[in-house]
Amino acid sequence: MENFSTVVTRAAAVALVACAVAGPAQAAEAPACAFRPNAPDQHVVVKGDTLWDISGTFLQNPWCWPRVWGMNRDEIRNPHWIYPGQVIYFDRSRGRLSLTRPGGDGRGEPPLTKLSPQLRTESLARDAIQSIPAGTIEPYLTQPLVVENRELEGAPRIVASQEGRVYLGTGDRVYVKGDLRGGKVFQVFRPGTVLKDPQTGKVLAREAAYLGSVTLDVEAKPGVDAHTFRVSETRQEMGVNDLLIPVPPAPVRNYVPHAPLQAVDARVMSIYSGVTYAGQSQVVTVNRGSLDGLDVGAVLQLYHLGKTVPDPASKGFLGIGKQQIRLPEEQYGSLFIFRVFKNVSYGLIMQVTAPVQVGDVARSPEHLSE
Repeated sequence: MENFSTVVTRAAAVALVACAVAGPAQAAEAPACAFRPNAPDQHVVVKGDTLWDISGTFLQNPWCWPRVWGMNRDEIRNPHWIYPGQVIYFDRSRGRLSLTRPGGDGRGEPPLTKLSPQLRTESLARDAIQSIPAGTIEPYLTQPLVVENRELEGAPRIVASQEGRVYLGTGDRVYVKGDLRGGKVFQVFRPGTVLKDPQTGKVLAREAAYLGSVTLDVEAKPGVDAHTFRVSETRQEMGVNDLLIPVPPAPVRNYVPHAPLQAVDARVMSIYSGVTYAGQSQVVTVNRGSLDGLDVGAVLQLYHLGKTVPDPASKGFLGIGKQQIRLPEEQYGSLFIFRVFKNVSYGLIMQVTAPVQVGDVARSPEHLSE
């Protein structure tokens, strides 16, 4: 179990840094926040665009988006949506992007929509462009694929099923023992692979196999030990001893790519599906979370650790006895953090020139290697 004073110290450090940031979008000036030499004067937003892609059209590094818009931390967390049909202008004289044409003629405002006499059931937010491709990360936003150790303590569990059935389907009854804490809808999961910190060997969390969801039918009455639930969805076989956690709140979707609030030095901890190597648009976990200053939308740069090789000029025979030299780390890609837990985060691999593997470095862009 993690020492309580350690948790408080880390959390307090994050809070102090957050309080120190009153106006600037980043805690430190990020290097290489430069526009592309061939950046266009404007870009018309179309359906299917993402904030990452549009940012990359203008900037050498998409995570510089908040800086060239002059955004503060609150605006990063709650940005104004951008819709198809709007025009993003590049003000070259000020080095800024804007929805208003340089010179202030008022263009670039959200397009007017002519309403016809019909019922509109969708929120306008659904029409706004996404930060990154939403379909790629959807399962990771709505399912508890990482369960931290303390979440397992006292979790309600399935103790029996309808008529002792082994295979459960939608509508079947299951019986659950445990404190529901007022919850009515739960996700069912089975703890899986242990996630260990590659640097310390400490167990930070477990990957959880999402099995489906259940809804409370009848709460246990006095003298009865189990609550009655109905299976509302099944993804995999669920059964006795599988655990329940409340359905998580609706995920944040209107995040902005940005450098972390503080310097983060993380390691790739696991690759989803248990494969050895990962490429672009795949998901990995890193051994840092909210207690370390990561938040949704933070971008980390990926590095291969510097190899150690024998010095060819040193004495030795067939490499034996030669002096060893360490080569520099090689930066080869970017990681977009889209779901954050206390000690662990999920990241989507955005741009890579080489495969990602467990143990690789994931570091904040503002960190400069010495």
